[in-house]
Amino acid sequence: VQLQASGGGLVPPGGSLRLSCVVSGVTVSRFAIAWYRQDLGKQREWVATVTSGGARGYADSVKGRFTISRDNAKNTVDLQMNSLKLEDTAVYYCHTQRFATNYWGQGTLVTVSS
Repeated sequence: VQLQASGGGLVPPGGSLRLSCVVSGVTVSRFAIAWYRQDLGKQREWVATVTSGGARGYADSVKGRFTISRDNAKNTVDLQMNSLKLEDTAVYYCHTQRFATNYWGQGTLVTVSS
């Protein structure tokens, strides 16, 4: 199982970015795929999940601003981030779990700065 995240970059407050996670080894429509983030000196925190059934969940801190979506044909999961805030700055990771084993992508850096 491999996950590869991309799309990070530098964006001013209020701006938008779209992250993408390319998944191989599992079919995204059969497994929950999540996004997490980790800022320097802080613990990794959950951001959003799309379940195998298509249900979506969001952390309170991003609800209403971020949207997780799944493309079954491409086997990818994207994270659309709007109205970005300084506190959204972090390395973003995509994640899945199979047979109790956790799989993480390599992370993509999002920096929100003026």
